Amino acid sequence: MTSSTMFDRSASTTIRTALGVGGALSIIVGILILVWPGRTAEVATAIIAIWAIVVGLVYVGLGFFTRASGGWSRIGHIVLGVLFVIAGIIALANIPVATVSFALFLGVFVGILWIVEGVVSLSTISGSASKGWTIFYAIISVIAGVTLLFSPLYVALLWLFLGIGLIVLGIVQVVRAFTFARSAV
Repeated sequence: MTSSTMFDRSASTTIRTALGVGGALSIIVGILILVWPGRTAEVATAIIAIWAIVVGLVYVGLGFFTRASGGWSRIGHIVLGVLFVIAGIIALANIPVATVSFALFLGVFVGILWIVEGVVSLSTISGSASKGWTIFYAIISVIAGVTLLFSPLYVALLWLFLGIGLIVLGIVQVVRAFTFARSAV
């Protein structure tokens, strides 16, 4: 067996394992979203809050211990870090309220992005090879964005679609893991 064959087998095994683990995790998270949508959203919010605290502490540390930066940069890092820590603590103090706030923020943010994306698509019609599909995409994008902005029900539906999507994509990922580079193994 040559070293290139061993590398191919090793790389193939690593990729297959990564695909399988990623797919399995997607399936698990998707099922959790569908079975316990509220609780799963709260866990995700708690993870983001803990992340904010950790990042905040890193920024504070950078502000105090980085001597290469100027005074304003160090002060900026400290202030930013303190704000991250405060936001994380507030979110952890009342997870249900933070979860709803985060969901509303994401819903508004995605709604605005979809509207802007539709308008930008319309602005590219003159250079588009497929004008009909570009117009169709732009209209769907704007309608979806406006609907998301003015109907809070769609934020909940998006969460459920995320769960379904994770399960479907996870299954596809697991199948890919079993079929990936069979000839190399």
